[in-house]
Amino acid sequence: MPPEKKRSASSGNANNVKVVVRCRPMSNKEVSNDHKSIVFVNESSGTIDVRAPENSNDDTNKAYTFDYVFGPDSKQVDVYNLVARPIVDAVLEGYNGTIFAYGQTGTGKTFTMEGKKDNNQNYGIIPNSFAHVFLEISKANKDVQYLVSVSYLEIYNEEVRDLLGKDRDKSLEIKERPNVGVYADGLSAHGCHSATDMETLMRSGSFNRHTGQTLMNERSSRSHAIFSITIECSDTGPDGKKRIRAGKLHMVDLAGSERQSKSGAEGNTLKEATKINLSLSTLGNVISALVDGKSTHVPYRNSKLTRLLQDSLGGNSKTAMIANIGPADYNYDETLNTLRYANRAKNIKNHARVNEDPKDAMIRNLENEIELLRKKVEENGGDDGEESGSDVSETDENGQRVVRKRPLNVRQERKEEIERQIDEERRKLQSDTEKSQKERDKIARALREKQEELQTMKEQDDLAEKLRQLEKKLIVGGENLLDKAEKQAIFIEESEKELEKRVQNEEQLRKQLQQKEAETLDVQVKYTTLKEEAEDLTRKLKIFGKKYQDAKRELVDLEREYLQQRSELIEANTQAFRELQKQEFIIKSYVPDEYLKLIQENALWNEQFGEWSLKSIAYTGNNMKNEEKLKKPENDDLNLTHVYLAYTAKGAEKAMQDFMERKKKLKVKEKKKKSTNDDRPTTAVRK
Repeated sequence: MPPEKKRSASSGNANNVKVVVRCRPMSNKEVSNDHKSIVFVNESSGTIDVRAPENSNDDTNKAYTFDYVFGPDSKQVDVYNLVARPIVDAVLEGYNGTIFAYGQTGTGKTFTMEGKKDNNQNYGIIPNSFAHVFLEISKANKDVQYLVSVSYLEIYNEEVRDLLGKDRDKSLEIKERPNVGVYADGLSAHGCHSATDMETLMRSGSFNRHTGQTLMNERSSRSHAIFSITIECSDTGPDGKKRIRAGKLHMVDLAGSERQSKSGAEGNTLKEATKINLSLSTLGNVISALVDGKSTHVPYRNSKLTRLLQDSLGGNSKTAMIANIGPADYNYDETLNTLRYANRAKNIKNHARVNEDPKDAMIRNLENEIELLRKKVEENGGDDGEESGSDVSETDENGQRVVRKRPLNVRQERKEEIERQIDEERRKLQSDTEKSQKERDKIARALREKQEELQTMKEQDDLAEKLRQLEKKLIVGGENLLDKAEKQAIFIEESEKELEKRVQNEEQLRKQLQQKEAETLDVQVKYTTLKEEAEDLTRKLKIFGKKYQDAKRELVDLEREYLQQRSELIEANTQAFRELQKQEFIIKSYVPDEYLKLIQENALWNEQFGEWSLKSIAYTGNNMKNEEKLKKPENDDLNLTHVYLAYTAKGAEKAMQDFMERKKKLKVKEKKKKSTNDDRPTTAVRK
């Protein structure tokens, strides 16, 4: 939020999602099992080539180009500086930002996002952002105030849980407000004053996260995790008026997609994998829908993950996607799927804008409360605050102005003296029984005055302490708040400068290489013989023929993938249609037409909760129950008024079971009645 920084995009302009790919090294297990590396990374050109395994019939190479690519030897700090740093800078200016890692299980997503704490060179994007944030705050002007808070949640088995909350098993509801967007209701936010505070909270939340062991990963994440940093800034705008900007940074570590045959998941782990794959499949559908210009509906609501990432994909956010892949040949299909989704995501357009003067800004409420407390302290004798350790300007022997600290115990000594006087007066009042009533009243009056003075001083101290605590929550620009993270901040800055030089050199070399390649292909070559010309043309024909075959095979792969996606959508549509038929059958069977029409007229779609609700439903049920008690006939076993209290499928099924049980009881009752009539002895009637 420092005003001197240059914005990367103007307010509301469309910008594409930045997509990068990172390939991890071969693992010891893969090397020992004689697996081959099939992924080739060219960092200078930003391309990735994937070769088909030796045992396959496909001999083509598949090439993809991204904003950045990182090979097995890439450094954590380079990934941060190229991918995350621009987004964190934008968040400090008041934009929303999202960085998320996507890919197969065991490809290094958690390492990319969190890293390892054994060495600062192994720090991931999340801990590196801590030092970056507070370094930028320390560079800001002193008249700028910040409020920094963090939250940490996970999506486990389609349930949103607070990793930093008291009750970590409690499921949180997802809600939406026009001025706020999509959020998890009840998610705790924790104020931070340093990078160390943030790191402590991150480690605590990561410890609480659900993990498990599979054949592909010893510490596999079994949930999606979102670590969020909210930075609110209060400063003076160009027009001289006070303004507030709020930026939110979401750093997402997604659980990896996995195949049961490879991961060996069983029991609860298999259930977790099913939920993970389902949410990632929905994420893929959202990406496809956003890229497809013909799609009129984006299925954000089909999973909790896509619901929370709604603003990050196609909304008000600057977003970077890091696709993590493995180099081994036995993961060929998974690697291609990840690269295709990443290639598709490049075309997603977001519309990021600065969040100026948000209505839910905490810093505004905090500043108002501080101002109110300051006025109260001043009204109650705020000049005494100088006695509680404030700076006092004095003149020394040489006539120089010096600043000395006023002793902290002056005010405390005054309070203790008053307390001693009160105790002494109280003892006198109790012991001197010979004094007249007038003297005793005088002492009692003096005692009350001392007590009131002491109470006033305590109230002033309480107000001053409350004011100090509130002021502590605000971070003033220009202060050095890096403490232990200072080395990390310096390391990041030095690495950024080194990286800039390297990128410039690589860019220059790449341009030279492209120019030479173009000259080789385009310049008319003078041949000395027809044989040389034929050989050169044959060589070119082979090159372009191979490219043509590669393009044809890629088209076949895309058609196969399209057919697979189409079959999945048809299956999902069929299941939805069956569910709809089931619901319609239940409604037609148990809800009369006149009541159905009444329900439809009073049904309202609640956008906030994502469900239907009925007008005055809370009162309708109670009224129907009371009416049933008052007007219930003695032998009315088929009174079905209670059926209309249930509007969900589960409630309707319960009503059906109740109806069948009552019908069965009625038949038994009628059978007994008939049996009783048949067994009754007949009497002869005399004529």
